[in-house]
Amino acid sequence: MIRRNSIAALFAACALAMLAAPGLRAQDSKGTDVSKVVRLNRAPVNKEVLHVQLPRPAVEKLPNGMTLVLLEDHKLPTVAFTMMIRPGQLADPDDLPGLASFTAGMLREGTTTRTSAQIATEIDSLGASLNANAGFGAGYLSVNASGLAPDAEKILNLMSDIVLHPTFPDGELAQYKQREQSALEQRLSNPGFLANRALRRALYIEPPLSVNSPTKDSIAKVTSADLKKFHDQHFTPGNTIFGVTGDFKTADMRALVERAFGAWSGAAEKPIALPESRVSEPSKIILVDRPASVQTYILAGVRTIRRTDPDYYSLVVMNDVLGGGPQARLFLDLREEHSYTYGAYSGVNTNIYPGDWSGYAAVRTPVTDGSMTQFVYEYKKIASETVPTSELDDVQRSIIASFALSLEQPSQVLGSWMTVQYYGLPVDYWDKYPDRISGIDAAAVQAAAKKYVDLAHMQWVAVGDRKQIEPVLKKYGPVTVVDANGNPEP
Repeated sequence: MIRRNSIAALFAACALAMLAAPGLRAQDSKGTDVSKVVRLNRAPVNKEVLHVQLPRPAVEKLPNGMTLVLLEDHKLPTVAFTMMIRPGQLADPDDLPGLASFTAGMLREGTTTRTSAQIATEIDSLGASLNANAGFGAGYLSVNASGLAPDAEKILNLMSDIVLHPTFPDGELAQYKQREQSALEQRLSNPGFLANRALRRALYIEPPLSVNSPTKDSIAKVTSADLKKFHDQHFTPGNTIFGVTGDFKTADMRALVERAFGAWSGAAEKPIALPESRVSEPSKIILVDRPASVQTYILAGVRTIRRTDPDYYSLVVMNDVLGGGPQARLFLDLREEHSYTYGAYSGVNTNIYPGDWSGYAAVRTPVTDGSMTQFVYEYKKIASETVPTSELDDVQRSIIASFALSLEQPSQVLGSWMTVQYYGLPVDYWDKYPDRISGIDAAAVQAAAKKYVDLAHMQWVAVGDRKQIEPVLKKYGPVTVVDANGNPEP
């Protein structure tokens, strides 16, 4: 295990480095020569310290088919519960996008024995938390609860009640739909949301993977009967991974969970058939017209791999070199050298199906052309040039140090083990993770860039003022213009 004094030293050293960093000072309008920026992301620890072994949970399949993951942690008198219930949003009907999200959002709004107000009052009286959500693109719906360890049984009883016996009252649903309509209106004014919606449609083509939000119609038409049907079909112990971490004895917690959920029944569903990663379409640009916008939100992505693919490690390292944070190339180029934006980043999204990789930045409208040029330049560079050893070493140290720091949070450690169960990863996956990351060489990074930073098939989205940016974007490829609702514009 990592020693606490090592973690404390790491935090202290990082804090001092940040205070001293010239590259982290407020920027003036002239920008900064990227060659003069000092890279400070090297973790000031010995690599040997980071060869860690996560505390192992007790994992078993209960008689009703639910997978139970119990991880004792006695640092604090608290306990945290989390449920992953497959298949989540992937089971949304095409005509009701958001149904999994609606179902999760309504779980707390009434059961056969408690009203919404009673549930809220009980949670508050315990000083506990209890929530549920279903993210778009995720293959599970999650239910989470936490509180003091002495209240574990009461929290579990509340949790099991909303999971097993929700009633989805019509009155509460009407209020929920009003809140969702307001939230959707706010999202539709957000350029980042508009860009991500357009990109998912371009990359995934068909629902459910192409969807990242409910629609006005789906919110308006969903009924309590729809929620109940979704719940009855998918909420089964065979579909569920149940994790607990905190101040408890494993045998005692197992008994509590069995009392709360032991009578629950239902086998696991067959995995939902999802489209395989298809041959990408030729590169194109989608312009989401946002009249009078003072910024252009640029987002570009490609389909990549599943979480279990052997290329995952090289893709993660390559991404961190290119756009993983303020030390990465996109940030240093578009912000530090050119002052086009407050930040430019990239990210990897993998799942049980082939996911995607994307890079993005919100830039001032007049520098849309220059920003596109620099994105293309950095994408070509990482695929054509070998990453210098010092830069690669910095990135690897940063990734491993972040992983090491996550071990200080029991909930994150539990999350790591839930990931193992969800994806069916080897039991020693996290023991080997630092070595796998540090074993990625410059050739593997370049190979990942050539394979996945694919300019020939990259799908670009630009959200901004059409009148100002359409002529610029046409220099980089064919442009299709849509409005904020995704409808084609002439």
